Amino acid sequence: MSTYFAPLRVLLLGLLAGMCAPSRSADSFSTHFADSTLRIDYLFSGTNRTQHIALDKLSRTAGWYGRRHHLSQLPLAGNGQLIVLDAERGDTLYMHSFSTLFQEWQSTEEATRVEKAFQNTFVIPWPHRPVDVVCQLVDTHREVKARLRHRVDPADILIRDRSREPRTPWRYVLQHGSSAEKIDVCFVAEGFTEAEMPYFLAMCDSSIQAITAHEPYRSLSDRFNWVAVMPASEVSGVSIPRYNQWLSTPLQSSYDTFYSDRYLTTLQIQRLYDLVTGIPFEHFIILANSSIYGGGGIYNSYNLAPARSQHSKLEVIVHEFGHSFGGLADEYFYDDQYETMYPADTEPWEPNLTTLVDFSSKWKDMLPAGTPIPTQPDGRSLTTKVGVYEGGGYQSKGVYRPAQECRMKVNEVKEFCPVCQRALTRLIKFYTEE
Repeated sequence: MSTYFAPLRVLLLGLLAGMCAPSRSADSFSTHFADSTLRIDYLFSGTNRTQHIALDKLSRTAGWYGRRHHLSQLPLAGNGQLIVLDAERGDTLYMHSFSTLFQEWQSTEEATRVEKAFQNTFVIPWPHRPVDVVCQLVDTHREVKARLRHRVDPADILIRDRSREPRTPWRYVLQHGSSAEKIDVCFVAEGFTEAEMPYFLAMCDSSIQAITAHEPYRSLSDRFNWVAVMPASEVSGVSIPRYNQWLSTPLQSSYDTFYSDRYLTTLQIQRLYDLVTGIPFEHFIILANSSIYGGGGIYNSYNLAPARSQHSKLEVIVHEFGHSFGGLADEYFYDDQYETMYPADTEPWEPNLTTLVDFSSKWKDMLPAGTPIPTQPDGRSLTTKVGVYEGGGYQSKGVYRPAQECRMKVNEVKEFCPVCQRALTRLIKFYTEE
């Protein structure tokens, strides 16, 4: 067992209660990092019970578009963490958290029968000196199950310099300031031909309007930059396996992920990062050229939604952005999972769910006086009044959500509930305030 395993485990437990920092934090950005990006490609593999991490390759690009403060802190624990340590002193210089499609797949029946590998890519600021990078994955009980520690020397001649590679056509859709001060959200066209790009750009505008119509995005809209990346596809649309429709699109996105009709994802994470090489980005919204209802959102990975769906297309984008950007969990339930995602003995890391194991770390302080736990629903009302309602995270029992209805539960609700709004506000301020 590594000497770093125990303190990292303690840190992970602390993260479940909110924002947390190691005892020895990094100094200013320029002390440890340059204005460039180190891209790290991994392969995550395993079954329903095993997790493995393998390093694939490293590359460098000019410019760093992520945060320059709170470097050694995390706003949310996620289902995995990336920790950058000073190779000589062991100080924590930078941290990042995430969730993955691989870990979702582990809860499916297929994962009991076969081992699979999934691409995952992360970016960190370019270090001045050698660093140790720790990548770790946790299970549904928040226990670290896979961990890889590897040295990165910025003088390594085998780190590919991609700074001079051609850029995908791109433009700012809406810019409120420099990348060093704002959150850069990158729209990526998927399955749009060159002739269809005007529609893609129009959908970028509509998506921004839809997201910023909701609090707290509305009040904090000037903290975001919005970028459109336009890789032209030779064919129009995306793949739909159940119709035997397989298309060669820039990201090879498809419905029927994990045999679920509406789950629209891409497995080509490295290709996604190839497309945005040298372009300002921190979060992705992939707009698929499709009219079929569906989508997918993974925390600090991507949001993928159909651009032409006539059934609540903008509501889907807002909901999935709650996952991919905000780290919010689904608040609906249907009890048809193969394996539970939220065990009764473990407090979820997502800010809008609780198993009551550590409710004081969630929205207990927001409950009106005398609120019963659990709180009984008020008929079919779309109220967002804060309570403790049983049902959420795909489970009708043992998991509780903060409101009877919310944008993370049903599309008909016009706003996020107060708990989700507070969580999003904290996250936006984490990225944009020192």
